[in-house]
Amino acid sequence: MDLVANAKQNITEITVPDAQQALHDYLIIDAREPAEFAAGQIPNAVNIPRGVLEFQINNHPAFTGQHAAKIIVYCQSGGRSALATESLHKLGYANAVSLAGGYKAWTES
Repeated sequence: MDLVANAKQNITEITVPDAQQALHDYLIIDAREPAEFAAGQIPNAVNIPRGVLEFQINNHPAFTGQHAAKIIVYCQSGGRSALATESLHKLGYANAVSLAGGYKAWTES
């Protein structure tokens, strides 16, 4: 949890209501595992699991040349997405944000 807490100090989180209103302005990354993604996801999300994000993001057609794009990253509860968002910043995706509370908060709203 220390890794997640540290990551959250270095990133921006977006609330579910703010994300819902601005969804059309963002590319969406679901950082969960494929089985979690298959069970339900945010509309237009691209599944790139946290464990392979750094290896796949630059080769994924939706993100090629998109370093300036606004990106929302989410996972189940917000931990993996915080780590993934921090990694994206290190890779030059400066406008990536993490969904506070993750998919769980999204479905509960």
